[in-house]
Amino acid sequence: MQEQIKQEVQAIFRKVFLNPEIILLDKNTADDIDGWDSLTHLELITEMETHFNLHFTFDEVMSFENVGQMIYCISKKLVK
Repeated sequence: MQEQIKQEVQAIFRKVFLNPEIILLDKNTADDIDGWDSLTHLELITEMETHFNLHFTFDEVMSFENVGQMIYCISKKLVK
């Protein structure tokens, strides 16, 4: 399930950053992707919430240290 989520999250990153060549790794952070700033972070969160039909709490968003943590959080919410 997490691999499928990762592929979908990767598609969201490619859409938001207008870069079809982005390959996500769990350890990726904002420092690893050109243009990932606070505004694009909000856009990523919004796109993920819409795509997966879920809602992140403020604390969840603030706790994400890397892409892997985002994917883990999404997978936990989808299991509920």
